[in-house]
Amino acid sequence: MKENSITPYVTYIMANSTNAVLYVGVTNDLKRRVVEHKSEINVKGFTAKYHVDKLVYFEEFQSITDAIAREKQLKHWNRQWKNALICKMNPEWNDLFVGE
Repeated sequence: MKENSITPYVTYIMANSTNAVLYVGVTNDLKRRVVEHKSEINVKGFTAKYHVDKLVYFEEFQSITDAIAREKQLKHWNRQWKNALICKMNPEWNDLFVGE
């Protein structure tokens, strides 16, 4: 993950520790959003419930419209397609987030 990205909008995929559960989202501040997922701020939310706290994939966009369109597209993909997409960027499914 880039430290100071000039691209403000990001579509991302997070996974739980066993990679069994995926979450697709969009944000204008990836660092802040990943920290929120990792700290399970919303204890009743999906990512907290399933302990989805590992950033495994992200794409950067110049416009929020494009980022949201990609998010919607990925949410409609089947699991096999998402797995293949993640493996292109991150074959070992490592956590791509580098915190402070």
